[in-house]
Amino acid sequence: MRVRIEDVAKVAGVSMKTVSRVLNHEPNVSERTRKRVQTAVEKLNYRPLPSARMLAGRRSYLVAMLFDNPSNNYLMEVEMGVLDACKSQHYHLMLSPMTYEGSVAAAEVESLIVQLQLDGVVLTPPITDDPAVVARLKELDIPYASVSAKEENRRIGVVVDEHGAVCAMMAHLIDLGHRRIAHIKGHPSHGASAWRMAGYRDALERAGLPYDPALVVDGEFSYDSGHAATLGLLGLASRPTAIFAANDDMAAGAICAISEQGLSVPGDISVCGFDDTPIARQIHPALTTIRQPTREMGRLAALELLTEIRNPGAGATINVPYALQLRRSTGPAPATG
Repeated sequence: MRVRIEDVAKVAGVSMKTVSRVLNHEPNVSERTRKRVQTAVEKLNYRPLPSARMLAGRRSYLVAMLFDNPSNNYLMEVEMGVLDACKSQHYHLMLSPMTYEGSVAAAEVESLIVQLQLDGVVLTPPITDDPAVVARLKELDIPYASVSAKEENRRIGVVVDEHGAVCAMMAHLIDLGHRRIAHIKGHPSHGASAWRMAGYRDALERAGLPYDPALVVDGEFSYDSGHAATLGLLGLASRPTAIFAANDDMAAGAICAISEQGLSVPGDISVCGFDDTPIARQIHPALTTIRQPTREMGRLAALELLTEIRNPGAGATINVPYALQLRRSTGPAPATG
C-alpha cells in the first residue's frame, strides 16, 4: 500500500501539517523536528503526490530557466546547477529558449507563466538584463532570480566580480611581459561584455599601457566569432602577443585560428578566456581562464528563487568568488627584434 502523509506524521510524532511544512521547506520549523520528519520520510520511503502538493500549497512546483546565449558550454553548466537545486527541493525545471528582442521575449515569458502557472523563473544572460522582461515579471508579480545581472537589475540571484577578475587576468599577462594585449569582446547586449571590457581598459591604465582600439575586436560569445576575430588580429601590421577573449568559446576559436596560421600558443601568442567551462580543459593547449563557478551559480540562483517563492522577501543576491586557472595557453611574451 502507498505510504501516506498520515503514516509519516505518526512515525515522526508530529501533525500532518508539520510534515507538510517540512516537505515544502517552509520556515519556522525547529531543526530537531525537521530531522525527525526527514528521518520518517526516509524510513518509510515516502513520496508525496505532485497533485497533493499543488493542492496543499497552491503551487505548480514548476520553474523555468530562460536563455538566449550562443555558448552551449556556459548554458549547460548553469542548467545543471539549476537542476541540482530544483531536484533537492522537489521542484520541476523547464528550459525555455527566448528570442532576445525586448517586447517579443516579454510576451513569450507572459505566455509561459499564464499557460504553465509557473511559480518563478531563473534568468540567464542576456535575458537577465532585458528591461522589457524584467518589467513584465514585476507587473505579473512573479518571483525571478538572475544570473550575473547588472547592478540595477539585481535583487535575487548570483553575481561575480567580473571587473576585478579581468584585472587579475590582465595583471598575469602583463607580469609575463606582454604589452600588446588584444581583447575579443562579448555580445554587446550582455552586461558581462561591458564589465570585461572595463576591466581590460582599467588594467591597461593601471600598468601605464596605452589603449589601442585596433586591438579590440567584436565577438558574439561563440567559437566562430572568436575564430574570425583572431584572424583579423593576426592580419595587423603589429600583431598582439596575447589575446584575452571574453569567454572560453571565443578563446578556443582563437587558438584554432592561430594554429591554422602556423603560429604556436603560447610560443607566439598567449590566449586566455573567461568562465572555465569544460572546453577550457578539452582543447590543446589547456586554456588559462577565469573560473566563475558556473554550475554553482546556477544552483545558488535557483535556491534563492525557491526561498523567495516559499517566503516572499527572503531571497537575496549572493556574491561568489572567482579564481584564475593558469594553464598552458599563456606564457612569456616572445622576444622582439
